[in-house]
Amino acid sequence: MSLTSRMLASGPGWGVSDVICTAGPHDRPFEERHDTASIAAVTAGTFQYRTGGGRAVLAPGGILLGDAGACFECGHEHGTGDRCLAFSFAPALLESIVSGVPGARRAAFGVPHLPPVPALMPLLAAAEAARDGEDAVELEELALRLAAAVAATLADGAQPAAAPSRRDERRISDALCRIEGEAHEPLALADLAHEAGMSRYHFLRTFRQVAGMTPHQLVLRTRLHRAAVRLRTSDYSISTIAFDAGFGDLSTFNRRFRRLMGCSPGAWRAGSGRP
Repeated sequence: MSLTSRMLASGPGWGVSDVICTAGPHDRPFEERHDTASIAAVTAGTFQYRTGGGRAVLAPGGILLGDAGACFECGHEHGTGDRCLAFSFAPALLESIVSGVPGARRAAFGVPHLPPVPALMPLLAAAEAARDGEDAVELEELALRLAAAVAATLADGAQPAAAPSRRDERRISDALCRIEGEAHEPLALADLAHEAGMSRYHFLRTFRQVAGMTPHQLVLRTRLHRAAVRLRTSDYSISTIAFDAGFGDLSTFNRRFRRLMGCSPGAWRAGSGRP
């Protein structure tokens, strides 16, 4: 097993790191301690996260939350490797951010994770593009804004998905891995349920319990997220990026992109549609 962490940007009370883990099913789960408050966006891979506040299956788009001083354990029982964009905050800085968020009452997270939340998607796509572009100034702004957005999401009552049984955790983890690898391809609910050995209704219900959204919603979110990152980091045409992501026509891509990201693909690429 190998765990590498590369600091991308830092300042008084905050830091952003690119964390890559190559652990797999044959590696023992490892226990660590959050020295600072941590908000980690999963950008690749699937893994299990356990802390005093509960446990969760984390996949791309999910948000790992860790209170300063809390112990946690990560494991890869059903897949190999993951990558996270980890934002760390000194308690005093996080407290000052949370104090400015209407409705937020405390800096402690109290929950181990957030599922993919549409309101956070523009920030996460911009952060991944800034990581790839090594834009330290952008990462500082996004770190502070992400902390505030997470606090607002928690204040609005968003709750993480309930922990599934071990058996269902394995089944849904396999489906999450397939979606991550084949989001650009047609993925029928019946096929995913059949591979999981579950009825369509039970699979759909359990998938929502674990991932916080339906398979179709996660496929769309994955496609749009990847398109948003490519728009910021490449010169490919909008139509090429849309088709490569799995959209059959440009009008559908434009409509869904605007709905989720709050602006057109062209405005997003130009930077005028800021998250």
